[in-house]
Parts: sequence; C-alpha cells; structure tokens
Amino acid sequence: MTVRRARRAVKIRTPRRICAALLALCCAAALLPAQQAESPDATFRSDVRLVRILATVKDRNGALVGSLGKDDFSVRDNGVAQQIAVFERQTDQPLSVAVLIDNSGSTAKELKNEADSVTKFVRAILKEGNPDDAVALYSFNWEVVKQTPFSRNVAAFDRSLKALHGEAGTSLYDAILLASRDIESRAGRKVLVVVTDGGDTTSRTDFQHATEAAQLADAVIYPILVVPITNSAGRNIGGENALSTLAQRTGGQVFLPTVGAALDQSFEQIIRDLRTQYLVGYYPKDIPPTPEAFHLLDVRVAAAGLQVKARSGYYGEAHPGALAGSSVAPGQVSGTADGESVRKPRKPQSPAAPAAPPVKPKVSPN
Repeated sequence: MTVRRARRAVKIRTPRRICAALLALCCAAALLPAQQAESPDATFRSDVRLVRILATVKDRNGALVGSLGKDDFSVRDNGVAQQIAVFERQTDQPLSVAVLIDNSGSTAKELKNEADSVTKFVRAILKEGNPDDAVALYSFNWEVVKQTPFSRNVAAFDRSLKALHGEAGTSLYDAILLASRDIESRAGRKVLVVVTDGGDTTSRTDFQHATEAAQLADAVIYPILVVPITNSAGRNIGGENALSTLAQRTGGQVFLPTVGAALDQSFEQIIRDLRTQYLVGYYPKDIPPTPEAFHLLDVRVAAAGLQVKARSGYYGEAHPGALAGSSVAPGQVSGTADGESVRKPRKPQSPAAPAAPPVKPKVSPN
C-alpha cells in the first residue's frame, strides 16, 4: 500500500520594517570577519577541539596503577603545557574493539587455537563494562575481509572466526588502515587488537599511512605477535619492530606469546589495561602555529618510578605559512611518555605528495 502525503504551500507575510532590520544585521555580520582578520595580535590559537588521551600507568614491576588523580598528570602539546579539562579514572566510556586476525598461509596450523583464545577474550569484554561496548572482526591475508560489523553478537563473531582458513599473503597495513577508518566515527574508546605471526607482504598501503589512519581515529593498537619460533633467527624481526612501533605511537603494548596459555594471558593483560585506563582531555591553547599537522604529545605523572603509556601525538591544524621555528621541528625526535624516543611520522602536505591507494575491504555476507 502506498501512502501519499499531501503538501500545501503556505505564504508568510513579513512587515517591511522587520525585513529592513534583518538586512542591516546581515550586513553587520558580513563585516565582522574582515575586521577580525585585521587584528595584529593573532599569534597563538586556542582550538575548540577536545583532545582525548587514553593512558595506562604502571610501576617499575609492570603492575597497573589505577588510583591516580587529575593533579598527578601533566600534558604538553608540542612542548606547551596544557590545562586538563576532562579526567576519568578507570573510565567506563563505550569501548569499540576491532579484532584483526591474520589468516595468511603461515597461520593455518594455529588458527583453531587462536580462535579459541580470541572468543574467550570477546566474551570477557562484553560480559562486563558499558552495555554499549561492541566488537568487530576483520580477517586479512592477500585481501581484507570485514567478517562481522561492530555488535555484541558473540555467536556470529565466533561462527565467522571459526570458519577462517589460511591463504597466502599478509595485508597487515591494509587491515589496520581499513579498520581504523571504520572505527574512527564511533564514540568512546577505540581499540585495535591485531593477531598475526609476522610482517606485511601484500598490502597496497604502507606502514606510514596505516599509522596515520590509527592516529587520526584515536585508536590504541595492541599487536599480539604469535611466535611459534622463539629464537630471533627464525622470526620476522622487521614485522615485529613495525608492530612495536605501532603500539608505542598509539599508546598500546605489543605481546609475543606462543599459542595456548601464553596467548590467553596476553588477552587477559589487554582486558586489565582497558579496565584501568585513564581518560585525560584538554582543549589546545597557546600552541604556536606550525607547518606540521602532527602535534607531539608528552603525558607524564608526577610520582617517580611510574611509566605512562599514551599515544605519541595527534593530527591538528597545519599552517603552511608558519615559520619553522616552533618548539618541535618537522621530523624531530622527541621523548615519549615512557622516556623512549620515536621519530614522529610526517603527513603529506601537498596535493602532489603520494597518497595511500584506495583499498576497499571485502565484506562477508555474515
């Protein structure tokens, strides 16, 4: 049955005096931007965007510390101290977890054991916490497949997971890029858990663009590098280093377990981290203009002997005409929250710069 809705035109008469007043207001508003642009005092910017940082704190023995207060934290944005406006201890904001499973040919023997551990992890995540928590499943070999969308349907997740089989190729960076783009628009905390046994071999994108996508999404990456070969001579050390850097830049942690009990323990540690996270937020203020869109973050706690894990930076607004003399120069090495050093990623600044090739995921009918 077709339902049609009748429409009727309605004419509204406006007195001439009101029209004249509205016209005058519009003209005055049009002049304001030009007057403001002439102000010579616009040296620093105060951005209205809230920068959110998820942080975990551990002591010298690696034990989680969840009892700190707002005054225990300090944040610097490109070297400039910021005032913390939002603070939550052991935050219970909605959690979105994208689980990325490597089903390349080399994982074929271990997929069943990995699937059992992943399902336990998903059940534990959704059993407690925010009722809006959700989990999605991606698989990657020579292609990336979104097996299940974000939901709380553990049965569908488990069914898709156990149907996976190993095929040649490892498109790790494509999987991170696509999952990051999917998770970017979701509210609350965003986490990528990557289960793999080695480095990338078949991606169309690269490490740089995958890292940028994760940082733009404010996603924390927890790589789980399953190592059936424990000695370094037989492992993909290049892939291992890339995953460690991804974890460091996004505030996560890399794990190197074997399958079975060690893999279960890695997932249990991730759950403990997620349940003990701090949410720290601030509105950027007095940041000198910089030609680089990437802002370096430095998150610290006052107490000695404690280490903070938080993302190394975020993408803000670039000012191509700004002089290169700000507190952080493009590509400069800077200390992170836990005292280690990483090289800041560079974002292409001109249309001529190479961009990540478009990559479209295959979507599973499940």
